[in-house]
Amino acid sequence: MIKFSLNSTFIKPENNEIKNAVILLHGYGGDGKDISVLSNNWKRKLSNTLFVCPDGHETCNVNPIGFQWFDFSTEDKDLILKKSLEAEDKIKIYVEEIKKEFSLKSSQICLSGFSQGCMMSINVGLTSEEPYGCIVGFSGKIIDKENLSKRIKSKTKILLLHGSLDNIVTPNNFLEAKDFLIREKIPTETIMIENSDHTISTKASNIASDFIKQNLYK
Repeated sequence: MIKFSLNSTFIKPENNEIKNAVILLHGYGGDGKDISVLSNNWKRKLSNTLFVCPDGHETCNVNPIGFQWFDFSTEDKDLILKKSLEAEDKIKIYVEEIKKEFSLKSSQICLSGFSQGCMMSINVGLTSEEPYGCIVGFSGKIIDKENLSKRIKSKTKILLLHGSLDNIVTPNNFLEAKDFLIREKIPTETIMIENSDHTISTKASNIASDFIKQNLYK
């Protein structure tokens, strides 16, 4: 296996026959191992699927044992946009490495992420030349609607899930993202998970794995 540009946790299918992949992007202060636990449930439904869980390229400013895709501790919106675009470029390079190493096309890949990882999944998926199999986002938002609107290149189908009690990335962010994607004519499904906070609930996880199976297994 080649040395990838991002340190990663990989969960391969038991039979080692890889037909598709789910790339999981962690939230602010997390890492690939954290979010890789989703594969414990998903791999039962998603046979022949490689789960790819990279660490962010920067040490988290708030949690030094974790990582970030961009700094969330600042209120400088211009800096957030600048750093998120840098992260986007790094993730795109990484995805190309994964595609080459495992002989996959974008259509065979689901981009998924939690919180900050959700934000990056949306940006990477919609601004890439080739559409992905699907995008699944948990507890996220659109980083900069005006900027993203100008850069959309593909219409990858999206599922967004969000907890009704989320006080970190509020449900208003979820509703704004839904409105934005509909206005941009992106095929989108959105589900609010009642009595759930800033987390990936079992219900959300099960809904997501069904959506991925529907869109990657054609």
